[in-house]
Amino acid sequence: MSTEQNKTIVRRFFEELWNGRNLSVADEIFAPDCVTHQLTSGEEAIAAPRNAEAVKEHVGEWLRSFPDLHFTIDQMMAEGDRVVTFAVMRGTQTESWHGVPATGRKVSIRMTVMHQISNKKIVADWTLVETLGFFQQLGLVPTTPEIMQVAAE
Repeated sequence: MSTEQNKTIVRRFFEELWNGRNLSVADEIFAPDCVTHQLTSGEEAIAAPRNAEAVKEHVGEWLRSFPDLHFTIDQMMAEGDRVVTFAVMRGTQTESWHGVPATGRKVSIRMTVMHQISNKKIVADWTLVETLGFFQQLGLVPTTPEIMQVAAE
């Protein structure tokens, strides 16, 4: 497949699956044996199976908690079978999310995602999310200036 075809599949991931709330798109673009790697600062990457059903559950969970969730693609680059996307996820938490009670707060979360494509399907992804900023926006941890003030004392 060409890099443009691979980018089209990744655009469908953001535009149709997430923004369009068309969860059935996951059946079309994810390989049954897809693996996701959640990248967390200071920790080893955690690889986990992520077939279409797991993706639909994951997306549905986010959309229940952040019903106005919307992704904006800032940049997308492709080489070979890999597509890297810099995106921003914006939404308002109106329902509980992973045990965090609804805050009513708007969030804007930057992320970098690399998808690997084979036979017109996503076979792997690596996701790095601005988790600290997300938790700060939800009011779960102090802001960066507050953290720096405490560190300076």
